[in-house]
Amino acid sequence: MVLFGATGFVGELTALYLAAHAPRGCRWALAGRSLPKLEDLRARLAAAHPGAGDVPLVTADAGDMASVARLAPRTRVLATTVGPYIRYGTRLVAACADAGTDYVDLAGEPEFVDLMYLRHHSRAKETGARLVHACGYESVPHDLGARFTVEQLPEGVPLRVAGYVRTDAMPSGGTLASTLLAFSRADRMRHAAKARRAADPRPADRSVRTPLDRVHHNDELDLWGVPLPTIDAQVVGRSAAALERYGPRFSYSHFAAVHRLPVALSRIAGMGALFIAAQLPTARRLLSARLAPREGPDEARRARSWFSVRFVGRGGGRRVVTEVSGGDPGYGETAKMLAESALSLAFDALAATSGQVTPAVAMGEALTGRLRNAGVRFRVLEDSEDSEDSEDSEG
Repeated sequence: MVLFGATGFVGELTALYLAAHAPRGCRWALAGRSLPKLEDLRARLAAAHPGAGDVPLVTADAGDMASVARLAPRTRVLATTVGPYIRYGTRLVAACADAGTDYVDLAGEPEFVDLMYLRHHSRAKETGARLVHACGYESVPHDLGARFTVEQLPEGVPLRVAGYVRTDAMPSGGTLASTLLAFSRADRMRHAAKARRAADPRPADRSVRTPLDRVHHNDELDLWGVPLPTIDAQVVGRSAAALERYGPRFSYSHFAAVHRLPVALSRIAGMGALFIAAQLPTARRLLSARLAPREGPDEARRARSWFSVRFVGRGGGRRVVTEVSGGDPGYGETAKMLAESALSLAFDALAATSGQVTPAVAMGEALTGRLRNAGVRFRVLEDSEDSEDSEDSEG
């Protein structure tokens, strides 16, 4: 495996995780533009984990096609933390698709993911490469959590799942940069999505919906749900389209969860203000400077951070409530999820897939098991008969 962007903030956390958890016999390398920075990182890794002192170092530039074209054939799995991906990720994806090399990233950028499908999915199918985007907090807990919820419900019936997200953490600098860039490219994002819909075949005998629902109070969970227009719902929908286990009719809605209505309204206002600010170059620069992609909270703040996603699933006369939860979502758990995704592609006996695939499709149960062993919790909180069964049955 190669970890690209290893000297960045999340890259270093991922390297630390691999140094501590990569299995015996795993050959992995650190890659980036600066050899001195890579050497410095390796020395820090070796101080905590002496075996990491022999990890190879590879210099490569994500902006240089010749550089990444030499790198991709040298590894079985390439994991990259270098974003925003629409700027720094396109050549890496192209190189991996051509070389038949599995690829994982932390991309939460819909435009980038759609463009990579349009440009490289067919080639990756030919070479056998698995291109798996969104392998961090966006969107592993949501994608695997929805699949985990579906598996608790009856087969062969219409299913509805809603995810409610709660966090106490500092936002990732990389996520902020990607969000601002995506908002500033809203027209291009819509064009890419339209082209993706035209090119991406949907199952002929099944339907999948991911509606952007309304603000509402969920009486069962006693919280307010604010629609989250993130990539997570799109990833869940693509998993559902690929896997028959999600039933003949499947819908998924995605929300931020808060306990008080004023907080819900302030979240909507804040998102609107961020969208407006992203249209102004000066405002984008000022916001980006407050939390740069290569910066992040200290270890004490990360230790206090947490996330929880509760899923309410209905279908076939059953209602289940499940939860995926863990520690610091934007940094510590994201590094863990990316590393375990790469290790799963490298070592696990997985279903045969290729092209652009989601985490749930590519790694599914194997990655869920890895994350459980690494401390991410997947739990069934409730399982009961559903009084709304008639609505499910009649569609």
